[in-house]
Amino acid sequence: MSPRYHNKVVIVTGGSKGIGRGIVKVFVENGAKVVFCARGGAAGEALEAELNKAGPGSCKFVTCDMSKEDDIKRLIAVTLDHYGHVDCLVNNAGWHPPHKSTDDTTAEEFRDLLNLNLVSYFLASKYALPYLRQRQGNIINVSSLVATIGQKDAAPYVATKGAIISMTKAMAVDESRYNLLGRMGTEAECGLAALYLAADATFCTGIDLLFSGGAELNYGFKSQIPS
Repeated sequence: MSPRYHNKVVIVTGGSKGIGRGIVKVFVENGAKVVFCARGGAAGEALEAELNKAGPGSCKFVTCDMSKEDDIKRLIAVTLDHYGHVDCLVNNAGWHPPHKSTDDTTAEEFRDLLNLNLVSYFLASKYALPYLRQRQGNIINVSSLVATIGQKDAAPYVATKGAIISMTKAMAVDESRYNLLGRMGTEAECGLAALYLAADATFCTGIDLLFSGGAELNYGFKSQIPS
């Protein structure tokens, strides 16, 4: 059986440690060509060497400060120069600052966090989308449970994670015009979703997995009614 994402090109931001590292590793294990970035170089370079040795996919590490627009542009450019196209963007870079009350948080601290945790997702998506559209590719935005349940002394962080979810829905509506499937969902796709939940999603419980082709977005079928 061939790897599930053989020769597909993936960009992963914040990919040298934690969740990002896990994402990079699984994509390479499934045959993808991954470009991943982080601010610090040592961990990324070590992961690059480790995964290129193990295969079957490959990866390239790029130092990048996702709070800087020029660095984000360079990340996309390096990917295109190295692999020629993009099939998937995984926005994962972000930071959870030390817990601090709203009273003690400055506007500058909030703006800086918004820039890294939210604006970077917007800009990476903006600059990758022209190439993703050519391949009917996709964007995966990593958020957090706290967007739904809140968290003590972390209002700015929680706000950024909630905004990621809202922005993802809005972009899905906007981009639907470029990737119309023109068909119904299939039994096999339902089966694959069930297999994922049974075999792979071992850290999930009590979740909703929407399998609707986006029918619930943009007021659902109301948006298709002529004005």
